Amino acid sequence: MPAGDAFSERQQDDVVRAIRLARKQSQLPVSVYVGTLEGDTRAMARQLHAALGAGADQAVLVAVDPGARRLEIVTGPGVRRRLDDRAAALAALTMTSAFQAGDLSGGIANGILALAEHAHVPRSLHTDQP
Repeated sequence: MPAGDAFSERQQDDVVRAIRLARKQSQLPVSVYVGTLEGDTRAMARQLHAALGAGADQAVLVAVDPGARRLEIVTGPGVRRRLDDRAAALAALTMTSAFQAGDLSGGIANGILALAEHAHVPRSLHTDQP
């Protein structure tokens, strides 16, 4: 289903706002796909993640198939040091709980924020300090 069919304009704005906040807070590029995940949902989500291009290594994809009640969170290799499976599982739990209550957009938005909250911001080395 196209994202426009899944969300009202306000709901879509809420998801976009969560993505922006997550990027600002964690410096993680987050993408969301809402639609049909045909066949092997994990494989399809990985294909969608790879389609992000050169930035996929440092990106997170949240793929949701509301009709099949499927959710996949795919992280690039560069993200896995900052966002482990436990954090992704907690975010998935946040999302699925909201989905069960009928709140698709709120679940996605809250899950994205949970991912950002759990992502470890890389430490910067200060070369000007002794």
